[in-house]
Amino acid sequence: MRGVVLHAPGDVRVEDREEPRITAPTDAVIRLTATCVCGSDLWPYRGIEEVDGPAPMGHEYVGVVEEVGGDVRNVRPGQFVVGSFFASDNTCEICRAGYQSSCVHRVPVGSLGAQAQYLRVPLADGTLVATPGMPDDDLVPSLLAASDVLGTGWFAAVAAEVGPGRTAAVVGDGAVGLLGVLAAARLGAERIIAMSRHEPRQRLAREFGATDVVTERGDEGVARVKDLTGGLGAHSVIEAVGTQQSMMQAIRSTRPGGHVGYVGVTHDVALPGMELFSSHVHLHGGPAPVRRFLPELVDLVLDRRIDPGKVFDLTLPLDRAAEGYAAMDERRAVKTLLTP
Repeated sequence: MRGVVLHAPGDVRVEDREEPRITAPTDAVIRLTATCVCGSDLWPYRGIEEVDGPAPMGHEYVGVVEEVGGDVRNVRPGQFVVGSFFASDNTCEICRAGYQSSCVHRVPVGSLGAQAQYLRVPLADGTLVATPGMPDDDLVPSLLAASDVLGTGWFAAVAAEVGPGRTAAVVGDGAVGLLGVLAAARLGAERIIAMSRHEPRQRLAREFGATDVVTERGDEGVARVKDLTGGLGAHSVIEAVGTQQSMMQAIRSTRPGGHVGYVGVTHDVALPGMELFSSHVHLHGGPAPVRRFLPELVDLVLDRRIDPGKVFDLTLPLDRAAEGYAAMDERRAVKTLLTP
């Protein structure tokens, strides 16, 4: 099969890879109908994360089940499925508490490489959610978004305790941040402040439910949020970048007693202890337990109540994946969808 392999920073190749097969009775093999490039894939692409030899890439996926192991009961060949970026058994004590991305048996799907034509999914019963029948083609991008960026933005909003009567601010205008705006709107936020300097992303943020746009960053951005909230700051802030600046911007934009939901993959973030101590700000986040939200999100997409697939503004065949990486790296695309 064909699959994306990162050899070194900036060196993305689509190569022949061994076709996956069932190796454990809890496995499933799926034929991928769509996959994509994630913002977190850009960290190793840019050399910020070390690339340990040729590495298969990709952890977002939808497709049709081809084969299942002998112990798989919840999905069967021929079904269309959406999966999360961590395989989980969905039965351990941590999973039952809603944190499947910290499952005691978790397997990172990125290590298997979902930017490909086929994918072996471990712990298939606890990882995959089947749709009732084959979805319409126009829904596939939104179902793909549910496998990571929508679920991640949703978790960020839940972690930030977004709800009716509250003001939410979103730091970051990539796919996760934009879908954090959508999640905040669905969860009933009264006011949603999107922090973005890019006009096309601002338009999409407003389409997803943003009521205000702040173009400033850092301390100036914090000051603007404070201006919009009577000097207090937002009740709920979503951090969707993962840098020192974005984290501090999120914390400082939050009012005392407010909540930050952080889902940006952090790099060299250090929190100043005394400032955090004095802020009375709650912090909660980490790798999103997408599997917790998948059934609800899949239903919302199938019922056409949300359209998160709008974050895909570039679609390419798998063999042109390198172009998709470059477009996202250069901010010419929000998110690249790949068709295997």
